[in-house]
Amino acid sequence: MTDQQTSRPDAPGGSRVPAVDRRHEAESLESDGLSRTALADLLGRSRGAAAARTRAAGPGTAGSATLDPEPAGQEEGTDGEGSASGEGSTRGDNKNGGEESRTWDPGQLSAAIADRAARLLGGTPVDPDTDLFDAGATSVDAVEFAATLARELGVRLSLDDIFADARPGRLAERWLAGAAAAAAAPVSYGPPTLASSAQAAPSVPPALSVPVADDDLAWIAADLARADQLPWTDLPEPVPPARILLTGATGFLGSHLLLDLLRHSDAHVVCLVRGSGDQDAERRLAEALAGFQLPWSAEVRRRITVLAADIRQPRLGLTVEQWTHLSCDIDAVVSVAAAVDFLRGYPSLRQTNVLAVHTLAEFAATGRIKPLHHISSIAVFNEVGIASMGEDDPVAHVDRLAAGYDKTKWAAEALLRRARERGLVVTLLRPGGIGGHTQTGAYNSHDLSAGFLAAVSRFRTVPPFRFLNVAPVEWVSRMAAAIVCEPEGWGQTYNLVGKPSTLDDMVREMRLAGMNLRVTEWDEWRREILDRLTADPIPELDFLVRVLRSPTALKLCEATLFGPAATGDRAEAFAARHGIPAPTRYDTTAQVKAFERMAKDGLARLPDSGDAAYLWFPETMTGSLRLADGTGDAPCTASMTLSIASMYQLLQERRIDVRGEIRCPLLPAGALTVQTGEILVRPGDGVPLRHGTEHPLLLYRLSLTAADGTLWWLAGRKFARARRDLWYQARALDIQIGRVGEPASMAGRVVVPGDSYVREQIDGIQVRPSLSPQEQRTAKLIWLAWFGSQVGRGLLEPMLRAGADLLDLRRATAVTTADRKRNQ
Repeated sequence: MTDQQTSRPDAPGGSRVPAVDRRHEAESLESDGLSRTALADLLGRSRGAAAARTRAAGPGTAGSATLDPEPAGQEEGTDGEGSASGEGSTRGDNKNGGEESRTWDPGQLSAAIADRAARLLGGTPVDPDTDLFDAGATSVDAVEFAATLARELGVRLSLDDIFADARPGRLAERWLAGAAAAAAAPVSYGPPTLASSAQAAPSVPPALSVPVADDDLAWIAADLARADQLPWTDLPEPVPPARILLTGATGFLGSHLLLDLLRHSDAHVVCLVRGSGDQDAERRLAEALAGFQLPWSAEVRRRITVLAADIRQPRLGLTVEQWTHLSCDIDAVVSVAAAVDFLRGYPSLRQTNVLAVHTLAEFAATGRIKPLHHISSIAVFNEVGIASMGEDDPVAHVDRLAAGYDKTKWAAEALLRRARERGLVVTLLRPGGIGGHTQTGAYNSHDLSAGFLAAVSRFRTVPPFRFLNVAPVEWVSRMAAAIVCEPEGWGQTYNLVGKPSTLDDMVREMRLAGMNLRVTEWDEWRREILDRLTADPIPELDFLVRVLRSPTALKLCEATLFGPAATGDRAEAFAARHGIPAPTRYDTTAQVKAFERMAKDGLARLPDSGDAAYLWFPETMTGSLRLADGTGDAPCTASMTLSIASMYQLLQERRIDVRGEIRCPLLPAGALTVQTGEILVRPGDGVPLRHGTEHPLLLYRLSLTAADGTLWWLAGRKFARARRDLWYQARALDIQIGRVGEPASMAGRVVVPGDSYVREQIDGIQVRPSLSPQEQRTAKLIWLAWFGSQVGRGLLEPMLRAGADLLDLRRATAVTTADRKRNQ
């Protein structure tokens, strides 16, 4: 096995120290709300920090920098700095406003930064080689960390610097390189040179002035050289696997894939899950499945084995005995686990996304030869200007990929293609955006496509993208499970992207659903979203704010939004051969359930009665009211406007909004104004109340206000009965009116006049003017078809029930028996 615990160039397997690995604890804290801290609050902690002052380095001072140790604006007599081992001096009081400078060398500064990082991580020791994110820091922690370094050390690092490589030693070198006017000093923590191999460190460290992108290329070159260490292998036995090793089972796709492997095969699945022990790992898996509305049953537990492991560690965090036993017992390896963070750099992500894949390839080639099925991503194409994204098309040039995540997915594929050359059977599965489940609504809250859709639904504005390559999670999972279990499909590359959606598709469907979208240029859209989320922060969209503020992540967004449509001809052919549903567009109909959950969780916003009306028409009813004691019969007129804000309101809630007024001499000042109101169509699915014979057809619930300010309520019902006067039933409304908090004081019946029904409720339909004439006609037809079918079904139900009662032979037999007894 290759040692992956250090981050030195001679062992570039990692950048973390096991003793300080607190990722699981950080995930727990983050799930409890730490990640929802407003960025503005964290950034505010750095208010008043002094700007770092750089001075020209004199002879012999290369690699050091001087700075003002006291933050400007700090109160007199306060100590803005904790001690750190290895620091060369202590802070002066600076009471007289003078400046006391400090000179740093790389070792001293890296120790000081490590000390602040340890404080951020709860006091656990951190050394210069510890990657803060692997040790448990979150994206929000990075903001606080940057503010702390600026406030206490005068070291001003951008968030991109921290995300690129979050090791204290490398952060110190990066800052010193920018602060010093002379050439930077030799370093100890940089990446290997392009000429270095996986076993040997470069004899001369690279200069600190080398751009980050060049640093990444050096790491990638060294990581790809690891493939040359893999053994040559024979082909695995081409039979469906009986025992499968799965990583990433607690993730969004991994959890669905686990259940699909169990549903569509007889295989036993061994899940590698982080945890303090096997029991803790099993608990985490159960919680993850429940969070995605997936079952955790006795049958699931019987067919899986959960092992506490860490794929970032040598041997996947397994013991020698576990590694040896599993390598001879497992029939197939499914690699799903990945660190998905569009802000972190390649050095920070490579441990999980590249080196762990190498370890899985080594595992697949050890003991029984096993196929390796790797979940990659179409992010390997995220080069601006790329022409096509087919399964056999060339991937992007790695030096033109901006985000560290994209580079790690590219490097993992390149490493596995080299493994193929050594005989290993490798299947590459590339999802695009993974949309929410179309039935359960489960979604990945930190997926970039989910954040994009949430912003579009909330602010009703969209940038002019070319294609959205998004497929629902259940289709991606089902396809991946089928390929894993079918030897015919092994060793190929599949794009699991479904059918892409265009800007026109989204705008048209959202308009027809009642949600008008405004198309704005990309830069304008980004500024508008940031302005709105800054003025009115939404904790659930903090991750989107960080992405839109990051220059690196913006390049990823631009490549995604303005890239070509991804195609998956081989995946579609496989689906057709094996009876899997063909991929479809992840359109607004498919997104409904996920949108509902996203709205419940605070990300998206569904249409509501506060939105501008989408379709409306008048309704006039006349009749009479009488007092509760049966006296004072008086004429009554209801003049209302019925409207809907969106088609979603109809299809999911069966609800119509109401405005207008009620006039009758018995009412205060002769009239009541409808403030808010709704009509529920076939409430309770039309089931009769208390098993009666009257089926609820429409339910009116109105809140009214009198001229003197008193509040009133109105409840009205239309019932369907097993009678021949169906036309009258559809127009007659029995109403009750009373003061809020009191029983009904008036009751009566109002009816839509037969000669006004067609004139008002069909010919009088109005649709939002922003829709084209064709879209307006389509909206009217959808409304009339839906409402007609609902009312028709409601009127037919009591007739069918009456017919069923007449044909109920058991009831007739019971009546005959009762008559016989009575006669006796």
